Amino acid sequence: MHPGLPSALTCSCSLTSDLPTPQAIEPQAIVQQAPAPSRMQMPQGNPLLLSHTLQELLARDTVQVELIPEKKGLFLKHVEYEVSSQRFKSSVYRRYNDFVVFQEMLLHKFPYRMVPALPPKRMLGADREFIEARRRALKRFVNLVARHPLFSEDVVLKLFLSFSGSDVQNKLKESAQCVGDEFLNCKLATRAKDFLPADIQAQFAISRELIRNIYNSFHKLRDR
Repeated sequence: MHPGLPSALTCSCSLTSDLPTPQAIEPQAIVQQAPAPSRMQMPQGNPLLLSHTLQELLARDTVQVELIPEKKGLFLKHVEYEVSSQRFKSSVYRRYNDFVVFQEMLLHKFPYRMVPALPPKRMLGADREFIEARRRALKRFVNLVARHPLFSEDVVLKLFLSFSGSDVQNKLKESAQCVGDEFLNCKLATRAKDFLPADIQAQFAISRELIRNIYNSFHKLRDR
């Protein structure tokens, strides 16, 4: 054995013993020490907060949108869809333009809410792949509306899903124009300011600063 080996081991052990021993930290302690995210302090009993679960919204209705194989129209051919609702136990035929008027009436009655978007309309040269993609998008649109807490209770939705007459667009327009928009008929509209969070201005300032930082970071990455 090399004569200097024991002294080297002793030196190494002494250096190791002088090092501080790290303290074990439980995962729960890390969670407790982490700062809580900043959130708006909403007033208790706020009727503007959604009180439905996802499963409750999904159970409101399931709407099927199926493509009718034969194109309709004497001169200008157009595609029709069979729209079936479990809730209303109905099956009606709708054109793309019927969906457009339906969405316009929702925007008219609910100008302060996010009405789902419609897929684009292609006038000429619509291939089979485009038509199928639009059918799926229309199905997604109408199911989002049918499961919305407020849209699902409106007469416009019931007309669109159950009216079997030939003038569904006129019926939709008449039903929407008679009552005006939601703000004129909502009992909570006159007390809207009472439901704003107390720290809303501070939260707006934080959000503006965050957006500004993201915007600046994006430009730095772009200019590299």
